[in-house]
Amino acid sequence: MSYALNMLEPIQNIVNAISGVVAIRVNVERYMGLMNTTGEVFDSEEVIEKYGDAFNEKRENWESLTGDIEFENVTFKYPDGDETVLEDFNLKVPRGTMTAIVGETGAGKSTLVNLVCRFFEPTKGRVLLDGRDIKERSLSWLHSNLGYVLQTAHLFSGSIRENLKYGNPHATDEEILKVLENVAPGFAAKKLKKGLDTAVEEGGDNFSAGEKQLLSIARALLADPRILILDEATAAIDSVTEKTIQEAIKTAIKGRTSFVIAHRLSTIVNADLIILVNEGRIVESGSHAELMRKKGEYYKLYTRQYEAISVDM
Repeated sequence: MSYALNMLEPIQNIVNAISGVVAIRVNVERYMGLMNTTGEVFDSEEVIEKYGDAFNEKRENWESLTGDIEFENVTFKYPDGDETVLEDFNLKVPRGTMTAIVGETGAGKSTLVNLVCRFFEPTKGRVLLDGRDIKERSLSWLHSNLGYVLQTAHLFSGSIRENLKYGNPHATDEEILKVLENVAPGFAAKKLKKGLDTAVEEGGDNFSAGEKQLLSIARALLADPRILILDEATAAIDSVTEKTIQEAIKTAIKGRTSFVIAHRLSTIVNADLIILVNEGRIVESGSHAELMRKKGEYYKLYTRQYEAISVDM
């Protein structure tokens, strides 16, 4: 039995080694497949020559962005679908204004901001930034001017400093603390026991949903973006915390062109422009007061939500 066991052990080790090599080979193939994937959105050679790419940015040629945005006869289909999401869509968004986008699920709300971010290209038509086609300048230039706050904020394991510096790797502690104070006065002093060295668990599990969202907004603002996108930024929090987030958002959008995707219509009543989108088209547009006076689809949607809140209370 002893001899048999001594013979089986090295054989077992060889089998385990072979299994490991096979597993590594599969992972290497997946990795290489990912690295060799060509993106569907890319810069032309002329743009790269002038503005550089993600690995060699020619920032000396980057122009400043003021924030005027225009959709010009935009039609869009997702690359893997046949359904037209937007059709002959036109919209002008002046610099420094807050535009709220509302509508049912699948109406095309997220598609609008995805096109502004150039995550996809229009099937037809153009998206203009400061009067120029978005394709005429580099993705790196565009994304350096964007701030994006998702519905579900995500924090990485590490420190608060490391998490916020994703927005601006060159930011100093003073700049980080200033942004935090602007977004949520007293937050750093009350919530961060070790200041910017306060540890963050994976996913930010040691912070509440509202606290994570405040940190997410601060991270976006640390990059000082000219265009700010808030995608259901208050959907995953309670009504009390929502007030704090709303105050942070008011600070965040000052002087910036901003897009707010919202289901809670009470959060966008102060928007400069509200557009109701349905099946890829603008059904109604205007301020909250104007749309309420029209007593159209937005009025019905708003009153239904108000009645539902009243019943819950």
